[in-house]
Amino acid sequence: MGSRHAGTTVRSRGREVAPSSGSQPSVSPYSGSSSSGSPVSGSWPVALPAAPRAVARRRPAALLAALVVGATVALVGTQALPAADARESVAVEELLGSDAEGLLETELSPQLAITEVEARARLEEVAASRQARAERVAQEQAAAAEAAEAAAEAARPKASPPIKGARLTSCFCPRWGTMHWGIDLAAPMLTPEYAVEDGVVLRAGAASGYGLVVYILGVSGDVTVYGHMEKITVAAGDVVRAGDQIALLGSRGQSTGPHLHFEVHSGGVDGKRVDPVAWLRERGVEL
Repeated sequence: MGSRHAGTTVRSRGREVAPSSGSQPSVSPYSGSSSSGSPVSGSWPVALPAAPRAVARRRPAALLAALVVGATVALVGTQALPAADARESVAVEELLGSDAEGLLETELSPQLAITEVEARARLEEVAASRQARAERVAQEQAAAAEAAEAAAEAARPKASPPIKGARLTSCFCPRWGTMHWGIDLAAPMLTPEYAVEDGVVLRAGAASGYGLVVYILGVSGDVTVYGHMEKITVAAGDVVRAGDQIALLGSRGQSTGPHLHFEVHSGGVDGKRVDPVAWLRERGVEL
């Protein structure tokens, strides 16, 4: 607290008190007026405005708030620029209409063109390429088919028994005072008979003593003869392979029962007749 002497300024907790004149009339502490309603002219100390130092204390906080607000406004303004540009672009397109779209597309993606001659040449190239590809595929398929056929041919037997499951009843040997120039193979009626090797049918039909007969010229150059069959299933000129059916077993001609008479003529129809059993064995066929 300050001094209480008259005529001096009293400082009390940051407030200045004016000097008093010695008289102390009654003053309302709230309205600043005397009890008579007249303003007080210096009887009691009157509260003065706050010292300038209090104002100075509030200035740093106000400055800091202003800086924060300014930085926020600057940041928001920077981020809003692209959106403003986009809105401006859309507004231009809407203002110009469809004509503006055509102009923009023409400028951004100009059309490319070739002459009709160039187009026709290109079509010819495409057609030639497709044709070459089709030919290549056809050649590959043909090669594959040939390979498969060659494999099947390699696996196919080159010789076959003239009849399967038959029983040898007469040999290539003298019989009843004369030479029997073939072998007889007995089996049930209509048992299939087969070509013993690849060849061409020379004769197929009736023959004296045989009833029915088939002659086949084989790839070996020899001729094989089949007789006494009930039915012939090939004709002269037919190409046969080993194992192909040529007839059905029977008992026609000079025969005592169902059987196949089989002969081999070496080198041709008029060639020397040889033992069929040995001839078949040389080709891997056992009776």
